[in-house]
Amino acid sequence: MAAQELDPSHLKFGVGQSVPRQEDPVLIRGEGRYTDDVNADGQLYAHFVRSPYAHGIIRGIDTVAAAAMPGVAAIYTGHDLGQYGTLKCVFDLPGRNGTKMLMPKRPSLPTDKVRFVGDPVAIVIAKTNEQARDAAEAVVLDIETLPALTTVEVATAKGAPLLYEDAPRNIILDYHYGDSDKVAAAFAKAAHVVRLPIHNNRVVVNSLEPRAALASYDKKAKRFTLNAPSQGVFGKRNLLAEILGVPKEDVRLITGHVGGSFGMKGSIFPEYVPLLHAARELGKPVKWTDIRSDSFVSDHHGRDMDVLAELALDKRGRFLATRFTGTANIGAYLSQVAPLMTTLNIAKNSIGMYRTPLIEVNTILAVTNTVPVAAYRGAGRPEGNYFMERLIDVAATQMGLDRVELRRRNMVTPDDMPWTTPAATTYDSGDFPGLFARALEAADWKGFPARKRESAKRGKLRGRGIGCYLEVTAAPASEMGGLRFNDDGTVTIVTGTLDYGQGHWSAFAQILHQKLAIPFESIKLLQGDSDQLIAGGGTGGSKSIMASGAAILEAGDLVIEKGKQIASFVLEAGIADLEFKNGRFTIAGTDRSIGIMELAAKMRDGRLNLPPEIPRTLNVETVFKHAPSAYPNGCHIAEVEIDPQTGRVAVVTYVMVNDFGTVVNPLLVEGQLHGGVLQGIGQALMEDTVYDEEGQLVAGSFMDYALPRADNAPPVFTFESRPVPTKTNPLGAKGCGEAGCAGSLPSVMNAIVDALSIYGVHHIDMPATPLKIWQAIHNGQQVAAE
Repeated sequence: MAAQELDPSHLKFGVGQSVPRQEDPVLIRGEGRYTDDVNADGQLYAHFVRSPYAHGIIRGIDTVAAAAMPGVAAIYTGHDLGQYGTLKCVFDLPGRNGTKMLMPKRPSLPTDKVRFVGDPVAIVIAKTNEQARDAAEAVVLDIETLPALTTVEVATAKGAPLLYEDAPRNIILDYHYGDSDKVAAAFAKAAHVVRLPIHNNRVVVNSLEPRAALASYDKKAKRFTLNAPSQGVFGKRNLLAEILGVPKEDVRLITGHVGGSFGMKGSIFPEYVPLLHAARELGKPVKWTDIRSDSFVSDHHGRDMDVLAELALDKRGRFLATRFTGTANIGAYLSQVAPLMTTLNIAKNSIGMYRTPLIEVNTILAVTNTVPVAAYRGAGRPEGNYFMERLIDVAATQMGLDRVELRRRNMVTPDDMPWTTPAATTYDSGDFPGLFARALEAADWKGFPARKRESAKRGKLRGRGIGCYLEVTAAPASEMGGLRFNDDGTVTIVTGTLDYGQGHWSAFAQILHQKLAIPFESIKLLQGDSDQLIAGGGTGGSKSIMASGAAILEAGDLVIEKGKQIASFVLEAGIADLEFKNGRFTIAGTDRSIGIMELAAKMRDGRLNLPPEIPRTLNVETVFKHAPSAYPNGCHIAEVEIDPQTGRVAVVTYVMVNDFGTVVNPLLVEGQLHGGVLQGIGQALMEDTVYDEEGQLVAGSFMDYALPRADNAPPVFTFESRPVPTKTNPLGAKGCGEAGCAGSLPSVMNAIVDALSIYGVHHIDMPATPLKIWQAIHNGQQVAAE
C-alpha cells in the first residue's frame, strides 16, 4: 500500500490520530506484569558474587562456608560452566589496512581474571532471596590485584598491563573510514580549518526496571525457558541457544512488560547462562532480580568517547571535508554491539543535513577495567550530530559568519534529492532548509535580543543554541507480521519488535484498523514470546514502525486475499467481482456485502460448509523482508539561562521541528521526543560516570550520580512536525525514538557556550555542571582583568 493511501483523517483511530496508549490503563492500575512479577512453584533464588576489584588474577574462590549456610542449594563458578559458549559480539568491523578486529572471549563467569568492579564470578542459589544474598557475602575471593586501567590513555600507554594477552596495548580495533588522501588534500586547500577536542561523557543507563530473570528447565522436553526483559525475543533467543549449545527450538524466551531499556536490555548478559544451568542441574526454577547498586556496576554503560573533530571550509564557508580522530572506551569486554557506536555510526550520522563531500573517521577502540559499553539511546547517532553541530558553531565564530547562514548555505536541498553522501547513504526525501526556517520562526529567533536583555535584568546570562540533526536508522531486519482472529472476537497482531515504553500497541492497532477497519478496541498485540514468532528483528535503531508497520500492512493484504476467497463462497460471487473497502467485502456494483468481522464470526461458529479449496481461517503469517534505512531529521533550538554566581543552568525554552515522515500517532511521537530530549539534557548538564584510580565507580548510586528530574525540563516543549514521507517503506515513516537525544545534545551545549561567550568561552565539555561553568566564568573574568 502506497504511503499516500494511508491518510483518511476522518478515521478516529486511523493513521495520523493522537490515540492514547492502550497500555496505560493496565500500568496505571498496577496490573503490569514485569519479569519480577513472574513466579513459579518451588522456585529458588539466585544472587551473584561480583568482583570488588577492577583488575586481578583469580587465584581461588572459596565457597565452603557459604555452601553450608541455611537454605543454600548450590554455588557455581566458571569452572562449572565449561560446557557452554561465550557471549557474542555481532559486529566484526574491518580495521585499518585490512586488519581484523580482535574478539576476546567472554565466558559468563570468568576463571582467569576479573576485569572490572562488578564482574560476576559466582552464583549462589538458595531457598530465599535473603539466604542467597547472605551466602554470597560469605564467598571468599582470592584475587591477585593488578593495576586498574580506567581510561583509554592509561590503557594504551606503553607498558600498561594487558586485559587480554592477544590484545597489544589493549587495542581491540583500529578503525578507519574514508579516503585519507582526498581528505588531507581538502584540508590543505581549505581557507579555514576548525579543530575541536570533544569529550562524550560516559553515562549509566538507569532504566526504571532493573534486570531480572526466571530460568526453568523441562527435563522431559529437554527445553530451557527464560523469562527476562529484552528488546525483542526472537534474535535474543537464537543467540542464547548458540551460547547454550542447543538447537534454538530448545530455548524459549518470554518478555512481559519492560520498564525501560534504551538499548541496554537488548544484549545477552552473563547472568543468563548460570541461571539456566542452575535450573537444569537443580530441577527447579531459579529467579534473580538485580539490586540497584549492582545495576550500576553490571548493566552496560553508554557513550564514552574522546574525539578531535575537524572541519575544513572554503573562503565562503562551504564545507570541504570533516575528519574525526578519536578513542573509544568500550569497557572490559566486547558487548554485543560494542564497535558500532563510535565507528560506522559516527561516519553515517555526523554528515547530518549538509553537503559535506568528504569524511574520514579514525577510532581506536580499547578495553579498560570499566563496565562494558553498549548501545544507549541513539548509539552513535546523537554523538555524530553533536560533533558536527559544535564544529559549525565554532567555525561561525572563528570566521565571523552568522551560524544560521553557515548552516543554510551548506544544507542539502529538496532539488538535490536523492543525495548520496560520502558514507554511502542516500537521502531520498526531506526539506532541510524549509524545516530549518520553520524552527527559527517557531523559536522566535529574531526576538532573542529582547529576551536576553530581560534575563540580564535578573542577573542571568542567556544563550541560544541550534541542534540540527539527521539520523540514519537501523535497516529493518526481517520482521513477522501475523494476524490471528480469536475465538472471543478479537484480533491479535503478532510481530517481533518489542515495546519497552514506546506504545507499540496503539500505533500498530491504528495501522491495522485503517487497513482492515477492524474495531480498534478489538485489537491485541503479541510480541514477547519466541515460541509464537517466525521472525523478529527486535526494537532498536528507530526502526519498529517501519518494520512491524510494513509487516502488518503486508499481513493485511494476505487477509484480504483469503477473505475474498471465503466471501466469494458466502456471497456466491466470483473473486474478481469482489471489492474490499472500509472493512467490507462487496460485490462490485451491488449492495450485497459482508464485513470482515462478520465473516470471521461465521467461520468460528462453524456455519460455513466450505469446499476444500477455500481457506479455513483468516489467520495469516508473513515475513516482511528488509527495507533500507530511513533518515529522520529535524532542528531543535534551546535557550538557557545561567546564574553566574552559581553556574547553574536552566533550559528555559525548547523548540523542536521534526520530519519523521508519516506520523502514525502524533501523541506518542511527541512523548518519545520529550523523553529523549530530557535524557539529552541529563547527559549535557549532569550525568557522568566517574571512576577512581583503583577502578571503583565513585558515582555508583543515586546519591552520587545525578539524573535529570522534572525541574530540569524546560517549562514548555514546543513540538511541531513537518513531515516529508520517505519512499523506502510502505508507510512512509522514518522513525523517531532516538531523535530527542540527537537534537538536545547540540542545542543545549551550543546555547550554554553562547551564553558564556562574553567571557571568551568557545567550548565546554559535557556535562556542563555548575562547578565547570562557574570555573569557566571565573577564568574568563581573570583573563579579562589581566
